[in-house]
Amino acid sequence: METTYKGTNKMITGIVFGVITFWLFAQSMVNIVPAVQSDLGISLGTINVAISLSALFSGMFIVVAGGLADRMGRKKITYVGLILSIVGSLLLVLANGSVLLILGRILQGLSAAAIMPATIALVKEYFDGPDRQRALSYWSIGSWGGSGLCSFFGGAVATSLGWKWIFIFSIVFAVLAMWLIKDVPESKAETTGSFKFDFGGLGIFIVTMLALNIFITQGAGFGWSSPITIGLAVITVVGVISFIKYEAKRKNALIDFNIFKSKAYTGATISNFLLNAVAGTLIVANTYVQVGRGFSAFQSGMLSLGYLAAVLAMIRVGEKLMQRTGARKPMIWGTTLTMIGVGVMGLTFLPDMMYTIVVFGGFILFGLGLGMYATPSTDTAVTYAPANKVGEASGVYKMASSLGNAFGVAISATVYSTITVFSSVEVAATAGIITNVIFAVLALISIIVFVPSSFEKETKAKAPTPVVKTAGAEH
Repeated sequence: METTYKGTNKMITGIVFGVITFWLFAQSMVNIVPAVQSDLGISLGTINVAISLSALFSGMFIVVAGGLADRMGRKKITYVGLILSIVGSLLLVLANGSVLLILGRILQGLSAAAIMPATIALVKEYFDGPDRQRALSYWSIGSWGGSGLCSFFGGAVATSLGWKWIFIFSIVFAVLAMWLIKDVPESKAETTGSFKFDFGGLGIFIVTMLALNIFITQGAGFGWSSPITIGLAVITVVGVISFIKYEAKRKNALIDFNIFKSKAYTGATISNFLLNAVAGTLIVANTYVQVGRGFSAFQSGMLSLGYLAAVLAMIRVGEKLMQRTGARKPMIWGTTLTMIGVGVMGLTFLPDMMYTIVVFGGFILFGLGLGMYATPSTDTAVTYAPANKVGEASGVYKMASSLGNAFGVAISATVYSTITVFSSVEVAATAGIITNVIFAVLALISIIVFVPSSFEKETKAKAPTPVVKTAGAEH
């Protein structure tokens, strides 16, 4: 589509406001669990389901939404995402039980799936050269900054105004985003031939992911040996096998598994999934300091301020380190810092002041590690993707982010809530934290095994695509 339009600061601001409706507002739920549970009178297990559903639905539909944006229009899909965000937030504001809470969280996940790929595509369409790099940097800062700020913001608003005000602010930001990008022309990809969407693959994928999520979050409640739990496990295993076999036969597959023939891409994507799973640390640490140490939501949010500053400060540092040493070293260093930072939060036997200091320091290391890892990992995924599959590979990489976040939060919360039934909150918190340390260890192993120490050989054949480079830094 020919147009003389050039991107503006107003457009960048609107896009950033759209991106943070998920990271800043939807993810604030991790710090307001006790307040929501008390206000709505619902179980901890139900809240854990609600929290993980947003990232789960985002992960399940982000590849689909990116393809729809290319064909139907990137601005149109961005608006669809913002409208879903408004409706989802409104349902949370009106919630007086579990039904509207869960529906609102699902809509917020679908909103993120629509907004993220569509806004990246708009940036690539209407910015060139250094301006494009600057715009993509702001997109990343909106995403990573929102994820870092969500704990503090959610705690501050919940303590001073009430938790539902978080989502009133979300509605305001979504409306502002729609107004700020109203003058941006529509943008579509040039396509030839007919397009057959893989509805069968999507259906199998959704059923499998939902069965796995319910198994993780509700297995303890159903009983791990109950017919329902066993049935969910069987559906998950059969679903995974069926999905892989079904997709292998499809010309227009939802996920082309050939992209995983690249070891480096596989390592980046697996480690991305696992490090996003470490986000479960946020829900365990925030819930424990409130329940076990008597912190308010605002005070627990203050503990993660160091994480916010560190992750933002290290994004550019990770990029510079990658340029000097290649991607593998900063990915390993970042993952190691994350593992140590998370691990020290499990020292729940420490007295109050000492534990507070240790957790604050742990969050800083957590942020330093993720910030250092982000750009090298994304660059590896895009660089080692097949030249004709960069867009699809980027979508799968970002899907790994969302699904990792969803399952990390679900597993960590389940471990914590299950152990509180028969032991102290201190033991439960330590177990929940150890779960996240295991995720970080597995991420480290995947980098060491799969990601090469030098780019020299493969990059000659597969030149990186700078335009997409920052796209997957979703957290």
